[in-house]
Order: sequence, then structure tokens, then C-alpha cells
Amino acid sequence: MFVISDRQFRKLFHLADDYRAERMLDLGAGDGATTALLASMFDYVHVTEMSWPMKRILAARGFTIEDVEGWSQRPDGYDVICALNLLDRCSRPLTLLEQMKTVLKPNGLVLVALAWPFRPYVEFSPTGDHQPEQVLDIDGQSFEEQAVSMMRNVLKPLAFRVVSWSRLPYLCEDRVIEFVFVFSFCLPSPSPTKPPATPFVMTPERFGTIVISDIN
Repeated sequence: MFVISDRQFRKLFHLADDYRAERMLDLGAGDGATTALLASMFDYVHVTEMSWPMKRILAARGFTIEDVEGWSQRPDGYDVICALNLLDRCSRPLTLLEQMKTVLKPNGLVLVALAWPFRPYVEFSPTGDHQPEQVLDIDGQSFEEQAVSMMRNVLKPLAFRVVSWSRLPYLCEDRVIEFVFVFSFCLPSPSPTKPPATPFVMTPERFGTIVISDIN
């Protein structure tokens, strides 16, 4: 699976080619393939993951594995937090966004990617029904309607501002039946007059300003 490269990351955030920061956290990092593409920009790379096989792979890559319940207690915080293909896969996505705000450094950045259309599925759900405990208020039928709804109904009430957005395909190969699936990913814009396309880059409102950048 490919989501974003280090060059695309810097372009989305309008960062210099020599950008470097102290600490990144990748929530739900999977096998760490995307994490590894961004890791060279940071002194310390932390990850969370529920799957034990994936944890072993992450540890072998040299990343610091944080407890899924304790990562938000870090006193010195993170410069960048990534949540790629996660908000639609966790049981309490609103709590997760709130926790990101509490542990993000001043002027810190959050990178979120969502697959659209938005269809939550929680593998490790408490009730076993694979449905989230907290439901994100995302409505609409089209990609544009759902992305604008995400910004208006979810990010804005939590005091997040979108720095830039982009829409991109994400290629995921099923290793069993050898198909390649193509999804849309989104980075939304909070402007109701300009429908966004897909991942989003954002900061809590108190930490930054909105700069919308169209990534081709």
C-alpha cells in the first residue's frame, strides 16, 4: 500500500526540502512501509499498532512502539502525528482526534488520510459487531459532499484547521487473490465554497493557520 512520500509530505505542508523535526508519531502504522518513507525527516519515530505480527515488523524496522492506550500521555509531545486510513478503522475516532490535540507540540502538524466513500469498519470492536462506538458526523453521497461534511461537522468543531488537501488514489494489492484495489483518499478543505478532493493535512486552530494548496 502506498499513501504518501516524503516529498509529497513536504509539499503538502509547504516545508523546505531540508525540513527536519524531532519527533513523529504514526498511529496505526501497520507494517511501517509509509512510516519508513517519512522517517528520515525525524530524530525519533514512534508508532502504535494493534496487530502483534505488525508490531514485530515495526520493531525490526527500529521504530519505538507506544502503547495504544498510553501514547497520548507523552509529556514532551510530537511535532507530527499521522493517522493514515485510521479514523474509519478505530472505535472512538473523536476521542482519537482530541488526544492528538493534547499531545501535539505548538506549531505541530497532523496528517490524516481517509478512504472514500466513508464506510467505518472496526476490526477490534468491543462488541464484536465491527461498528465504532463513536460515529463521525459525515453525510452525503458523493466524494465532495462527504469530504466537505468531514471538515464542517468533524474537524471544525474540534478546532482543527486544514492547511492543505489533496486527492489521490491508494493502491492496495490483495495478496491472496492478487487483485489491485484503487480507492480515493482525502485531505479536506474547510471552505464550504470550494469542495475538496482527498488526504488532509491539518493543525489545531490554536497552533496554525489555514493554507489551502492544490496538490496535482
